[in-house]
Amino acid sequence: MEDVTDAGIYARESQYLDRYVQLGAASGRVLSVSFPEIPDDNAEDDHVVLDRIFEYLDGLEEITFDDVTVAMTMPTDQRAVLEGVQDIPYGDQVSVETLARMTSGLDHTDEDDIILVRTALDENPAPILIPDHRVRDGPSAAPPDVEQKLRSLEGL
Repeated sequence: MEDVTDAGIYARESQYLDRYVQLGAASGRVLSVSFPEIPDDNAEDDHVVLDRIFEYLDGLEEITFDDVTVAMTMPTDQRAVLEGVQDIPYGDQVSVETLARMTSGLDHTDEDDIILVRTALDENPAPILIPDHRVRDGPSAAPPDVEQKLRSLEGL
C-alpha cells in the first residue's frame, strides 16, 4: 500500500451514496470512516484510501482493504469481533450468530456474547473498511441508507 502517513481529515462526495465519505487518518492508520451530508470544513479530498473506497463504490471490480490498517481502540473482545468481520469475503454475508462462532472465545448461544457482537458492529469505527454491512442481521455503524447501498453493491 502507498504511504498513508498524512494525518488529517479527508472527504469526498459520493454520488452513489448521496453523501460524503469522510475518513480520519494518522500515523499510517485510518481512525474513522463516516458518511456526513456535509464534510468537516478542514477536510481535504486527496487520500489514497479515499481513492480505494471510491474504486469500491464504482462497483466495477472487487476491491479489498486487507492492506489498510484501521486503528481499533476498543476493548479486546470487540476488536476480535471486528477482525472477524474483516475476514468476511466481498459478496458474502454471515449472521450475528455465525460471527460469534467465528470469534475466538465467544459462545454463539450466550446472550451476553451476542450483545457483545452487536455492540462491536454498532461501534465499528470504519464501515466499508470493516464491512459490517456483510452481517445480515446485525447493526451497522453506517447510516441505514448507506448500509443498504453497500449491500446492494455486493449483491447481498
